[in-house]
Amino acid sequence: MLKDIPKNKVEDIALAIVKETEDSWTVYLINLKETPIEAVLVTSKGYGKRDGEKVKTSMLRHSLGTIEEKSFVQVEPIMEKVLHLTNEYWVSFFHKKMMFDKKYIVLPESAIPKNLIDIPIINKKGILLK
Repeated sequence: MLKDIPKNKVEDIALAIVKETEDSWTVYLINLKETPIEAVLVTSKGYGKRDGEKVKTSMLRHSLGTIEEKSFVQVEPIMEKVLHLTNEYWVSFFHKKMMFDKKYIVLPESAIPKNLIDIPIINKKGILLK
């Protein structure tokens, strides 16, 4: 099944983890393309170690529908206490009748003040993965 899906290169799609308040963060998917993307699906999970023990979060699935050109949608809020884990987001969508997918990995402790930048379109501070 997976072997039947063509390996199309994902361009102009970004994932951002944005600092909303002192202790709240939100994950956004940004469409930087000049055209909409459709049937957008995102799965998310976290994994790693805490106090020497292996931990993993539940896998969440999000159906985001269509994301218009040069816009963004919220994927999920993310608790600050899971930012010490590796967080994985798998994004699948259709663009011009072709299927695309890409895995975004947020490394542990990457959402720290010195790594925050201005996120395009959202106009807030956060980390950006392309």
